[in-house]
Amino acid sequence: MAEPQREWFEKDYYKTLGVSESASAKDITKAYRKLARRLHPDANPDDPKAEDRFKEVSAAYDVLGDDDKRKSYDEIRRLGPLAGGFGGMGGPGGQPGGFNVGMDDIGDILGGLFGRGGRKPRGAGARSGPQRGADLEADLHLDFEDAVRGLETTIHLTSDAMCSTCSGVGAEPGSSPQRCPQCGGSGTIDKNQGFFSFSQPCPTCHGRGNVIDNPCHTCHGTGVERRPRDVKVRIPAGVKDGQRIRLGGRGGPGRNGGPPGDLFVRAHIAKHPLFGRSGDDLTLTVPITFAEAALGADIRVPTIDRDAVTIRIPAGTRNGRTFRVRGHGAGGDLLVTVEIAVPQKLDNKQREAVKALDSLTTESPRAHLGV
Repeated sequence: MAEPQREWFEKDYYKTLGVSESASAKDITKAYRKLARRLHPDANPDDPKAEDRFKEVSAAYDVLGDDDKRKSYDEIRRLGPLAGGFGGMGGPGGQPGGFNVGMDDIGDILGGLFGRGGRKPRGAGARSGPQRGADLEADLHLDFEDAVRGLETTIHLTSDAMCSTCSGVGAEPGSSPQRCPQCGGSGTIDKNQGFFSFSQPCPTCHGRGNVIDNPCHTCHGTGVERRPRDVKVRIPAGVKDGQRIRLGGRGGPGRNGGPPGDLFVRAHIAKHPLFGRSGDDLTLTVPITFAEAALGADIRVPTIDRDAVTIRIPAGTRNGRTFRVRGHGAGGDLLVTVEIAVPQKLDNKQREAVKALDSLTTESPRAHLGV
């Protein structure tokens, strides 16, 4: 008999799959495939609740799709409150202060009395249960402006995915996996060695608990196929270079009805010819003339929004001074640093004008150095 889980006392797996308690194995598999296709995260990129619903459907099929587990589940439901009461009993008559023994503990106690453990060993029989899919990573190259503004795009990748033919069941459509005849669906077999008993994965089903007599022609019974797929991803405004974006449920497919893994998208952002980044702020270096720095001026500067803004340069502005323009960054501000442009070539009139200015200068800018 399969080991009951605590969730069995609370959840109606028949209702989850939308079938009656008398439904045949074929009807249960058909209902699961239909729901799995409709609720798979890849088919519902804009519905965050679809992933949770997909997990519930997978968990329900893991129980009802296995003859042994289904019998155990039906027995638990038939017992009702009596079965659930084991976990909450106290002392005799349900009074507090006595033993608090759960169903798992009862299995351990009975197994200890007869020389074998009641629970399946971790890493062996546990493999027959649902297994979460692997997490995947993908690289996405973005323009600087797209990273600042955010966008919705599509990633093209080739990876393992739930089989499109059998919906991850592993059996050819119209057939179902059968309980393993050697281990009875437990996924493990026991070997007695004198006083001790050891469990190991079943060599027939390799720990899955079921065998497939008619494997799916696409995935050859694995429930997984490697194929190209497109995944929609929303890039938030202000994403940083090297930042990883998690897409829940878009990774590798789960096994034995387990949930899929996650997809992590790493952003690679191209450099911009004008703007730089400092956290959530954008940076911009703007050249100004000596006259603008000395006398003051209003100058126009570009923004990433492509709308130029005017900033006031006060008289006597030093080279390298930074001005803050609110709200024109990558979630922050635009930092404009002015750089006084020194002419590389002067004509005669310009040269004479500079000499005249120099002759009128009475204070040395290096006087504080004391040399």
